[in-house]
Amino acid sequence: MTVHFIGSGPGAPDLLTLRAQRLIAESPVCVYAGALVPPEVLAHAPADARLIDTQQLNLDEIVAELRAAYERGEDVARLQSGDISIYSAAAEQMRRLDELGIPWDVTPGVPAFAAAAASLRQELTLPGIAQTVILTRHSARSTVLPPGEELASLAAHRTTLVLHLAVQAIDEIVAVLEPAYGSDCPAAVVARASWPDELIIRGTLATIAASTREAEIRRTALILVGKALAAPEFCDSHLYSKERVRTP
Repeated sequence: MTVHFIGSGPGAPDLLTLRAQRLIAESPVCVYAGALVPPEVLAHAPADARLIDTQQLNLDEIVAELRAAYERGEDVARLQSGDISIYSAAAEQMRRLDELGIPWDVTPGVPAFAAAAASLRQELTLPGIAQTVILTRHSARSTVLPPGEELASLAAHRTTLVLHLAVQAIDEIVAVLEPAYGSDCPAAVVARASWPDELIIRGTLATIAASTREAEIRRTALILVGKALAAPEFCDSHLYSKERVRTP
């Protein structure tokens, strides 16, 4: 028996990986976040699978379901939105499973920031413009950020910045970022990336907050900031340069 932690992607059911689809189809138990995993993904589960929505469950209750499946000898497809490696709250579940001696593995998924970049038709790193992407979040309604990871400190790098769980505080976010990036810095908000009702707002730090409020975007959105979002002039990558020495 294995608990399979599966990144179910940003929302679009056809962004599920082939491995994820196979594991879901083979698992008698499917534990999922109902608000973030679309029904089309659950359709891959066996017809008689036990489907458990975690929206109203706490950590102890989720682990109890995983333990019960272990005692029955049934594999579990534990679906988390996006990719397991970032903001999935999977680590605490994995720690509990280790304590109980329950085996688990991880299948990666398409992360929300990658889906947002695809929707923007945007590479987040451009030669000579930005070669680093910082992924972070806002802490007002979640765990406090560790020392040294305050937004103002991260903004000082002035590289491409992607903020999760932050759109409710976009005015506060802009106020912190403007001193480092400048009010004319390109910015975008992508709500429900890859879903049918996806919404994209583009602008600058001077305009993005007002545009986001006008669009009534309050959750399930990413804020992206940085010069790479609107840089028509940048040098070609060394990767395909004529001057690059290529080995046979």
